[in-house]
Amino acid sequence: MKEEFITLTEDVSASPLYSADLAPVPADKRTWNTWHLAFVWVGMAVCIPTYMLASAMIKMGMSWIGALCVIGLANLVITIPMVLNGHAGVKYGIPFPVLGRSAFGIYGIHVPALLRGIVACGWFGIQTWVGGLACYAIWNAATGGIDPPGLNLGEFVSFGVFWVVNMYFIWKGTESIKWLEEFSAPILILMGIALIVWGATTAGGFGIVLDQSKQLETQSIEWINESTVAIHPIKNLDGTNRATAYQMNYGGNLVSPWTAIAPNEAAITVQNDMLLKAENVNGTKATVTLQATGPDGKNFQSVPVTIDPSNLKTSQFGGTLWLYILSFTGMVGFWATMSLSIADITRFTKTQKAQVRGQFIGLPGTMMLYSFVGIFVTCAAVVNFKDVLLADDAPWDPVSLLSRFESPIVVILAQIMMLIATLSTNIAANVIAPANAFSNLSPKHISFKTGGTLTGIIGILICPWWLMNDISPALVFVSGLLGPVLGIMIADYFVVRKKELQLAELFKVKGAYTYSAGFNLVAVAAMVLGVGAALIGFFVPSLEFLYKLSWFTGFGVAFLVYVIGMRKH
Repeated sequence: MKEEFITLTEDVSASPLYSADLAPVPADKRTWNTWHLAFVWVGMAVCIPTYMLASAMIKMGMSWIGALCVIGLANLVITIPMVLNGHAGVKYGIPFPVLGRSAFGIYGIHVPALLRGIVACGWFGIQTWVGGLACYAIWNAATGGIDPPGLNLGEFVSFGVFWVVNMYFIWKGTESIKWLEEFSAPILILMGIALIVWGATTAGGFGIVLDQSKQLETQSIEWINESTVAIHPIKNLDGTNRATAYQMNYGGNLVSPWTAIAPNEAAITVQNDMLLKAENVNGTKATVTLQATGPDGKNFQSVPVTIDPSNLKTSQFGGTLWLYILSFTGMVGFWATMSLSIADITRFTKTQKAQVRGQFIGLPGTMMLYSFVGIFVTCAAVVNFKDVLLADDAPWDPVSLLSRFESPIVVILAQIMMLIATLSTNIAANVIAPANAFSNLSPKHISFKTGGTLTGIIGILICPWWLMNDISPALVFVSGLLGPVLGIMIADYFVVRKKELQLAELFKVKGAYTYSAGFNLVAVAAMVLGVGAALIGFFVPSLEFLYKLSWFTGFGVAFLVYVIGMRKH
């Protein structure tokens, strides 16, 4: 059988750009096969964001089938550049920062590699805090403890424990990471199947559960015109309304008292000339709250739903097709960072067939399965929990769902599953890339383990317990702007160099990839123009679509600029 990878024949070990961690992986260390790579993707894809992917689209009015199709198609699409960028990892055995030297230069690669690494550090801190909260929930369930309001010592101790667990796998190296993914993948798949079985059996059947998705597709508050809104309460299986009354509030002042809702009323129409002037009272918008009477005679209320005047305008723009396009773009960008650094993982794979099959088996299928689990379990919760009075009340995320169970055993088992999912995602998606990026800064002084430790320290320094809700949008924003980096790398490897790299030159300070003082100015220009093309839509309203489609915009512009600019080379 023809050898599918190139080995390093020249001794470049004395170069300051070389280290054992960044060197090409030799044949005897290529221990990952198709299923190992598939398991890695199962471990990465099973996480809370995947569970909640479809919910945002359903809340905007998309059907569950439409949302699932968008997720499936988008992940098939992103798997293509994932496989293309993984090709060099298999052929040359090198990680992303070394591969990127070919396009960006031996020093220019630091910019995209560190951007990728910083994004991962942010997510590492957030995921570790979430895992720590799961540890704390297990402790409370086992001991009968009560979670006091606000931050407390128990949460920080649990965070520290989970941080150490993450560090253990970093310090043990890539073989321990492979073992973790092998161990967690079957458990996570069985967990998804178990959740579907729970939903179907407790709610009365598979079809009954999915029928509830139609109620979740309808927004709780729908604008009719500038002074009229319709409220859509959740209905029971017999078609009657669960809610028995509603009230409207402006800035702490009642506009309408509790008003009865007829059992068979299709929608509640509220007309008030102040609706479009919702911020005129104490600077707050109008809210609507529903109330119902439980079997025990006690009343329970829905979450207050805001009547936002901006929704009247945005709902009229773009229509259904634009909603699908935006959702598709968002789903493609979900794994934007991993598509850059996938060579960090494929370098341990035995053959190109293994990395192609493993990625196509592991990524699209897992994303669709767990997105469906999120859809199905949320719909089942609508049937099972009678205090869900509006679509906004539905437990869209697994943490909200778990909080509704009173059995300590159920809570402990569920949180253990959450820990496994969080750990497997964190290690594979948020540690390997920044560890290699930091190591690439000074290969002789920063090892993979040291780089991983730096990742863990930065994950603490960002204070995820305070900044989790503030930093997440910024991380998503930066991820969406990394499309140009992938466009440049694929253009360089496949179009410019025809998959032929000078392996030893990648480790030389004065070699084929030194360019201008270590920077390839063509790549720099392509990256700047790609990011600029995406950002211009943020500042120019008529070009907003470029920003909304930032990943595709940046990728396409950077790809073309780089190919044209490198023709003279």
